[in-house]
Amino acid sequence: MNTNFFYLTTELITGFFALLVITKVLGKTQITQLTPFDFISALVLGELVGNAIYDKNIGLNYVIYAVFVWGTLIYTVEWLTQKYKGTRNFLQGKPSIIIREGKIDFQQLKKDQMDINQLQQLLRQKDVFSIREVQYGILEANGSISILKKDNYEQPNKKDLNLTPQKVCLPITLILDGEILLDNLRESGYNLAWLKQQLFTYGITDEKEVFYAEWLEGDSLYINTYSS
Repeated sequence: MNTNFFYLTTELITGFFALLVITKVLGKTQITQLTPFDFISALVLGELVGNAIYDKNIGLNYVIYAVFVWGTLIYTVEWLTQKYKGTRNFLQGKPSIIIREGKIDFQQLKKDQMDINQLQQLLRQKDVFSIREVQYGILEANGSISILKKDNYEQPNKKDLNLTPQKVCLPITLILDGEILLDNLRESGYNLAWLKQQLFTYGITDEKEVFYAEWLEGDSLYINTYSS
């Protein structure tokens, strides 16, 4: 076998098992509870090993040393967060309430550098297609969202109660970040005059006051202003 291929194979195998050992030592939180810090740590660790493997001027000892030092730093941070509670918010982040009592907390959403589209995506991943279903929404430190549904949307479902199934409709976003989505409005079957009238009934004279509004067939217009 060519010498270069031999060393490359040796370094790949060593790097593979070194990363495997580090992952086992650090625990399953690297996968199941991936925080922004964990994500960056994994990227850097992979980059260190990758550079060490493909750089001809770097030997096998560098691969082992790089993995050991970086793994030690990560382990130290994990130890600190377990030993001292005061370090957890800084090193791991903390949850934040972005939907409170059925209303989106615009200021908190802005503080977490998240927009309404990202919030809707996270909710859909939880099988929630309308914000009106949510009583509380908590953005976790790892970027996922935990929700507590309103009482009307909790179990048991209609099948459990032997009720007649009703038509299921998808909510349509009409106003987003103070801007009326005209295509969505036309899709809903209503016009601008109707929407203006609906806003007026809520005491809203300008759509720019509205952070988010959605329409759902058979239900009232859901409105969340910037001040809600």
